[in-house]
Amino acid sequence: MNSSRPPVGGSFQLTDHHGRAVTEASYHGRFALLFFGFTHCRVVCPRALTKLSGVLNALGPLADRVQPLYITVDPERDTPDVMRTFLGTYPRFTGLTGSREQIDAVKQAFRVFAERAVDPDDKNGYAVPHTAITYLLGPDGELVAHFTDALTAEDLRVRLQGHLDPATLP
Repeated sequence: MNSSRPPVGGSFQLTDHHGRAVTEASYHGRFALLFFGFTHCRVVCPRALTKLSGVLNALGPLADRVQPLYITVDPERDTPDVMRTFLGTYPRFTGLTGSREQIDAVKQAFRVFAERAVDPDDKNGYAVPHTAITYLLGPDGELVAHFTDALTAEDLRVRLQGHLDPATLP
């Protein structure tokens, strides 16, 4: 890694969608697949979570090595209860939320852009445009790879499979 650039990732203290306090260390021992978004997102998040869920299903037993995490960028609306209800459609994912300060810290650690913007079509009057990158952390919590939203599901599956178990690739 280029030493002149700060690393991506780091420690965090958040609350999962069951109301339990968690840190990055809570997920050590497994790969973690992180996606940042918000439950009121109408296009990007549902599309990304559907694609990621399909990829994990296609990985079969290899997916058991991965803990998918959905970290909100809108903690004012995304309480643990709201996250739990929303993620009922994406049962592989654990939702993470926290205070504004906690969310801002994890966004900064992963270099995630997210900012409120006026949205007259939203009943609360705002949306939160955000970075649409999926991060893969190794069992030690260090960044292994990142995947852009533009990757096809098949390309993402092959890349994930290569990180989870390179011996399974043709």
